[in-house]
Amino acid sequence: MNDAPHSLTSTDPERTVEFEFVRATENAALNSLQWFGRGDKELADAAACDAIYGVFDLVDIAGEVVIGEGIKDNAPGIFLGEQLGTWRQGSARFDIALDPIDGTTNIAGGMPNAISVMAASERLAGEDRAMKNIPSFYSAKLAYGPEVVHAITSGMDPLSLDEPPHQLLAKVAKALGKRVNDVVVVTLNRPRHADFIRAVREAGASLRLITDGDITAAVSPSLADSGVDLFYGIGGSPEGILTAAAMKALGGEMLLRMWPRDQAERTALLKLVGAHELDRIFTSSDLVHGNSALFCATGISDSPLLPGVRLFGNKAVTHSVLMRERSRTVRYIRAVHDLRHKTIHLRSKRAESRLQS
Repeated sequence: MNDAPHSLTSTDPERTVEFEFVRATENAALNSLQWFGRGDKELADAAACDAIYGVFDLVDIAGEVVIGEGIKDNAPGIFLGEQLGTWRQGSARFDIALDPIDGTTNIAGGMPNAISVMAASERLAGEDRAMKNIPSFYSAKLAYGPEVVHAITSGMDPLSLDEPPHQLLAKVAKALGKRVNDVVVVTLNRPRHADFIRAVREAGASLRLITDGDITAAVSPSLADSGVDLFYGIGGSPEGILTAAAMKALGGEMLLRMWPRDQAERTALLKLVGAHELDRIFTSSDLVHGNSALFCATGISDSPLLPGVRLFGNKAVTHSVLMRERSRTVRYIRAVHDLRHKTIHLRSKRAESRLQS
C-alpha cells in the first residue's frame, strides 16, 4: 500500500509538476507588476520571462517551448524551441505553450485584462509533438462553451467560422435557452472586426469590446460565471494554442483557421503548409493532441477569467487558475505573499530575489 502513491504520480507526471506551472505564472505576475501602468510593455514582458525561466531552472522536467512568445511582435520573450527545466535523465517530457503576459498593452497602460498564462501537454516516448504550431501571425478564432458543445453533439448544426453572425447567434441562443438579445459576445476592438461588430449589433446581441488579451476572452464562454456566451476574433495564433488547452480542460470548443494579413504572407504560408492546411479549420483537439492538457494562468490586472494582483501594505494577493484535461479539474488558487519574506528565483540573477514591498 505504501507504494501506491508513488506509482500513481510516476505514471502521471502532470500531478507532480502542475503546481510548478502555477508558481511560474504567479512569479511572472508579481515580477511584472512593477511595470503596471508605466508605459513600457517590453520591460514588463522581460520581467515576466525572467521569472518563468527562474522557476523552471529548478524543476526536473524536459520541457520544449513549441508555442513561444516574442516571435509575433519582436518583444522580449521565451522563444520557439527553447528548453525549460533541468532536462535531467529520466525527466518527463512536456511540450509547452506560453505567453508570459497576454495583454502587454494593457499592463503598460494600467488597464484590465492582463494575465500570465502557460499550457503544457505530456509527450510520451515515440510520440510526435503534442501541440501544433500554427505558423501564421494571426488566426481567426471562434470559441464557445460546454452547453453549446452538448447541443451540437445532441444534433444541433455545428457552428462555423464562415456562417453569418446572425446565424451563429441564433444557434448559440438556442443552445443556451436564451433570446438572441440576451447573448453576450466578446471581440477585440480592431478595424478588421468592423463587419462582425456591425452584424452583431444589427442582430441585437450584446457586444463587449476589448483592447487586448484574447486568451481570457476566448476562455470566458466556458466559465459558468463569466457572463460571456461567444468569442470571435482575429488575433495571435500562439494564443490560440493556449486557448485550446483550456478548452480541452473545460469541455468547451474553439475553431481556428489561419488568417494571412496580406498576399505576401498568404503566398509564404502556401509554400510552407499548402492550400489544404492554410484553409483548414482546426478544433481544440487538432491543436492539442491526446488527453494531456494542463492550463494555468495568474491575473495581473482584473479580467473575466481572474482578478488581478492585489496589494495590501506588505502583502500581495494573487489569483490563479489551474486546469487539467485528464481529471477535468479546475482549481482556483488564492495566494497571499508576504513581501517582507517573499523571494522568487530569477534567471537574470541566477539567485533568489526579494520583491519590493
